[in-house]
Amino acid sequence: MGTLADPTAGRSTGTNARLSQLAASLLLVCSLSAFGNPDRPAVGQVEIVAELAITPGNVTASKTGRMFASVHGMRRGPVQLIEITGRSSYVPFPDASWNAKPGSGPNVMNTPHGVVIDGNDRLWVIDHGNWMDRPQPPKLLAFDIHTRQLVFRHDFNRWTAPEGQILQDLAVDGERGFVYVADCGLDPAIVVVDTKRGSSRRFRGHPSLAAENVDLVMEGKPLLFPGEGGRMGPARVGINPITLSADGETVYYGAMNGTSWYALPARLLREDAPDERIASAIRRVGPKPVSDGAATDAEGNHFITNLPDNGIDVLSKNGELKPLVRDARFLWPDNAHFGQDSWLYVAVNQLHRNPIFTGTTDTGRPPYLIARIWTGTKGQPGR
Repeated sequence: MGTLADPTAGRSTGTNARLSQLAASLLLVCSLSAFGNPDRPAVGQVEIVAELAITPGNVTASKTGRMFASVHGMRRGPVQLIEITGRSSYVPFPDASWNAKPGSGPNVMNTPHGVVIDGNDRLWVIDHGNWMDRPQPPKLLAFDIHTRQLVFRHDFNRWTAPEGQILQDLAVDGERGFVYVADCGLDPAIVVVDTKRGSSRRFRGHPSLAAENVDLVMEGKPLLFPGEGGRMGPARVGINPITLSADGETVYYGAMNGTSWYALPARLLREDAPDERIASAIRRVGPKPVSDGAATDAEGNHFITNLPDNGIDVLSKNGELKPLVRDARFLWPDNAHFGQDSWLYVAVNQLHRNPIFTGTTDTGRPPYLIARIWTGTKGQPGR
């Protein structure tokens, strides 16, 4: 067997110079990889992308950067669902007729809350119809964001959405045709909609769905909330944030007034398994802050709004909870959804200053914000 030849033997000085330049370039690339790309934002960097005179409820962003938001039913505006078109501008979505006076007909939005864009550019909206003098029947809608046409509708019956419901957050599996809705009302539950069959079912009664005995403190004050009979008492809100794993096989959720993040197999909900079997499969993933919204990235990390500390926490796929953002402007970071790249979009709406939580006058002061945070992870646009 012969020996390996010297690869530089007999090469010209010019060739050696070019090799030296190549080596230097490779060293530079390696250095950038080691210390981060200087053209990318820093992890945790916050940008304010909208300052609005009306109050965003939930916000979602498409893979091309279009932003949509519900207008919170606790602080109503002239419209109920919007596409944000500029720093302080918006248009009704999908059109003016769907944004007519709430309660004026079956084809208007009354109290839209959760919004999600799926992989097929359909904007899903849950409209629970509450916080009105005459509550309206709840419904789930989906609109094509390009044509602005209604492509799906489900009107809930009184079993899946009983009196006292607040269907307010949702996770969408557009590929399989299932939507998972969090009901934080008087009887906390997960409501599952099979969009292909047009049916829905309700999973209720498990302790993980209920609020813990944990105060919701904002700006140093424990918040109140109307309970049975409309009497004000310490805020105790059950299941609120709900998300879905990248493969659609795990539903994650937790109570607003809760310190635990839970998971259950989505297959059991898709297959309409008995409640007892679903209950036995629920597991605790890790800790969470008192929160209103959450998003799960493609890598299995969970980004959860932290209401008392004006920020966003991240629960890693290994179960470790750490702060991502603390920002004095984050006065009630409501929901969180990913947009393009690693940008996490958050609606900030000062909800704790609303009379429903204080029993006094509304002390909210516009502008109400939509922010985005660079997470440095692989997000899922719309989710």
